[in-house]
Amino acid sequence: MLIVEDLHVYYGNLHALKGVSIEVNEGELVTVIGSNGAGKTTLLRTISGILRPRPGMITYQGQNITGLQPHNIVRLGIGHCPEGRHLFAPLSVMDNLRMGAFQRGGGEEFGSNLERVFKLFPILKERSHQSAGTLSGGEQQMLAIGRALMGEPKLLLLDEPSLGLAPVLVTRIFEVLGELKREGVTILLVEQNARMSLNVADRGYVLETGEAKLQGSAAELSSNADVIKAYLGG
Repeated sequence: MLIVEDLHVYYGNLHALKGVSIEVNEGELVTVIGSNGAGKTTLLRTISGILRPRPGMITYQGQNITGLQPHNIVRLGIGHCPEGRHLFAPLSVMDNLRMGAFQRGGGEEFGSNLERVFKLFPILKERSHQSAGTLSGGEQQMLAIGRALMGEPKLLLLDEPSLGLAPVLVTRIFEVLGELKREGVTILLVEQNARMSLNVADRGYVLETGEAKLQGSAAELSSNADVIKAYLGG
């Protein structure tokens, strides 16, 4: 579904991604793990069109999407739930969800997608008229994921969904990821919580200082001595 080839990304003179190549097959949950500053967020922002590579190529469902505007990438079926949530804080929960569906329009699809989000996150239905900025951190993360799902993505990019959450909420977020995978949503997950992400993933990549140093099945990475030492507390 997604092929990233030899991706180089710069912030001014800073070389943030140095020839990163990854693949995501339809129906997979692929995780990218690594420490702060490894380039994980940069990778997702480049796939979704917020940053431009030089050089490198991104192919989605056989189409070269390198350099497309973000709204056109959303239309193709790629949703992005960013690190830090970036909700529209003054707007209600419902209005944030409507914003997520903006590219898809209204009609029956909106109602079925809304029902799906409320089924995954019942608390959002209870809080539907509440301002997003007044939600707890966990509720805000649920809303950010829900907003991305309202665009009916075939490929969901998730950036640090567990960051700063209480353990019980982290568990719920990862349960939802498992449910989405079973529904057939393809997921590219960036996470510092390597143990949890490898537990739900099919495959993974390890990014270090802008380079993909390791790749393999989740089981292979979970048993790799270097991964255990650096990311799993071994």
